Amino acid sequence: CGGAMQSPININTAETVFSPQLRPIQLAGYSLSSKEMLKLKNNGHTVVLELPELLAITGGYAQQYKAVQLHLHWGSPSGPGSEHTVNNHRFPAEIHVVHYNTKYDSFKEAMVHSDGLAVLGAFLEAGPRENPYYQQILEYLYKIEGDDEEVFVPGFNIAGLLPANLNLYFRYNGSLTTPPCYQTVKWTVFNQTVQLSQDQISQLVMTLRGDDDSPLQNNFRGVQKLHGRHVLASFQTALPSVKQLPPGKESTGVGPALLVAY
Repeated sequence: CGGAMQSPININTAETVFSPQLRPIQLAGYSLSSKEMLKLKNNGHTVVLELPELLAITGGYAQQYKAVQLHLHWGSPSGPGSEHTVNNHRFPAEIHVVHYNTKYDSFKEAMVHSDGLAVLGAFLEAGPRENPYYQQILEYLYKIEGDDEEVFVPGFNIAGLLPANLNLYFRYNGSLTTPPCYQTVKWTVFNQTVQLSQDQISQLVMTLRGDDDSPLQNNFRGVQKLHGRHVLASFQTALPSVKQLPPGKESTGVGPALLVAY
């Protein structure tokens, strides 16, 4: 895992490059019937929800990508646990929805090719109310407390786990954040966060046990060096600050006004 294109990274919004070519992310097949049963598993490192391949990214990338699974990264009661950071700010948790390029026959084949994988990432934080979409996963965690335990959960609208606004995002070339760390991921990290209640975040952080039977917490990888990579943004991340004001006016231009929503 020692390559020059590793993930996660810190996204420094002042250094991102605005790219008008980055179109809104479009999803297809994400709204699943409750008759469709999905496997939810504690693999000792995270909680994984296996996804049927009819879920796909159909816009925002040059190719189409099929979904394989989603999983979460979180911290502990004493600290946040997102993998990516924005301006060195770490969020309570992060969701990753993993897809592979449809030009390959399988995830396993795709994951070794430079254009093989696309991961959608979003930050989770505490808000005023319970999130009904996350509840579809969280309410089953007590059944998979131990390593390697699994349960089947009814399908729901998986898009509800992601931000409402899929137009604003960061894009960079990186890697899987767990071994084998293949550097084959075109990352999309959304600018808008997803809100869960504080109780829901606590449930995520406190319920599961890892492969050594201790609490499964702080399952995030540290930030990796950029090594000259550019981080693109689908939107203007900074407004030019006021360079000159007429005499007698107090300056209010305190550097760039960031549009990143915390």
